[in-house]
Amino acid sequence: MTIASKKESAVLFIGDVILLYLSLWIALALRYWQIPTSNLWGLHFWPFTIIIGVWILVFFISGLYEKHTLILKSRLPSTVFNAQIANSFIAVLFFYFIGYFGITPKTNLFIYLLVSFALILLWRIYGDRILHPLSKQKGIIVGTGEEMKELLEEVNNNPRYGLQFISSVDLNRIAGVDFQNEILARVYSEEVQIIAIDLKSEKVEPILPHLYNLIFSRVKFIDMYKIYEDLFDRIPLSLVRYNWFLENISTESRITYDVVKRITDIFMSFTVGVVSLIFYPLVYILIKFDDGGSLFFEQERIGKNNKIIKVKKFRTFSDSKITKIGKWLRKLRIDELPQLWSVFKGDMSMIGPRPEIPTLVKHYEDEISYYNIRHLIKPGLSGWAQLYHSDPPKINADSEKTRRKLSYDLYYIKNRSLMLDLKIALKTIKALLSRSGV
Repeated sequence: MTIASKKESAVLFIGDVILLYLSLWIALALRYWQIPTSNLWGLHFWPFTIIIGVWILVFFISGLYEKHTLILKSRLPSTVFNAQIANSFIAVLFFYFIGYFGITPKTNLFIYLLVSFALILLWRIYGDRILHPLSKQKGIIVGTGEEMKELLEEVNNNPRYGLQFISSVDLNRIAGVDFQNEILARVYSEEVQIIAIDLKSEKVEPILPHLYNLIFSRVKFIDMYKIYEDLFDRIPLSLVRYNWFLENISTESRITYDVVKRITDIFMSFTVGVVSLIFYPLVYILIKFDDGGSLFFEQERIGKNNKIIKVKKFRTFSDSKITKIGKWLRKLRIDELPQLWSVFKGDMSMIGPRPEIPTLVKHYEDEISYYNIRHLIKPGLSGWAQLYHSDPPKINADSEKTRRKLSYDLYYIKNRSLMLDLKIALKTIKALLSRSGV
């Protein structure tokens, strides 16, 4: 049994593809009131294959392959509906502005949109019965701290997981527990199959001899923190000690990843930077009319290996107060466009932890253990923490919020890859278009 397995996303993807093609077959059958002939199917197959490919990308951007897709079913209709609205617009543009395929299926497309929406929605609502067995495996969680409480609540309060924790053992109170009679007896009597355990805690040592014999009873042991990381997309900070960094963080060059990432940074920053030049005259005029000040604001930030870098933005403040135009520039993220040239120069990347102000870095290094580890890689225009940290620190120092933000930065540093960068890029585009980014 694997919590939040990648297999779930694969099954959802395969199901979507099958249903989108099935929707086309049903739409043609309804439109012509007969089983589609091979010629009719062939005429529509290839253009709709292109459409389906684009639609799957839209589903990905919309978060329909996220681990928590099936948790809040009340949101599914609106999520699928919004995705299909975007898909409908794409399909209309494709068929009516690209005449290569020689068809403009007005009625067929309308029927297809209705059928595909209904089938995808039903699949997403009731598909969990296929993805997750109705009979749950019983488990016990053994650990300490807030992470254990969060994990216990997350798993037990969401029906999507094929696991139910029937008991929890707090290692801080293990001295007062009769482990043999209270825990092991329950494992056997209630047929417990999974034990999620914090094996990195020194307090677990006394009970390991008792747990050893459970291996022969086919009880499976799972790293509690690995489950936590998979479910919450962040590193549990109670786990983070020197040994964690030695095991998971490396400064060794990843040649393929580093080269492809740098080429992508150069291409994207130059392309988007050139296109963004159309905004410069308008922003200049608006700022001059607003308060007559300068166009740019330059600020020192901490880059890779604690190097000081200078980052430019369109100026949005005057005498420590945000200007009227600045408010809109920040809301639309236009103020950050000049940072594309920092990416082009190599001081920053398109994807990475956001660069911080030196004075705040000094404060956080004193307050938060291992904070400087986030400077092992280049800072980015967008990052994992920006997308997933719902309550980020703003201008003033906030150690508690920054500590939570660091847990997301560590997740990215540990798991960074081209696929993760692509995911962040696509979700950033979605956030910008919906103006929901942080």
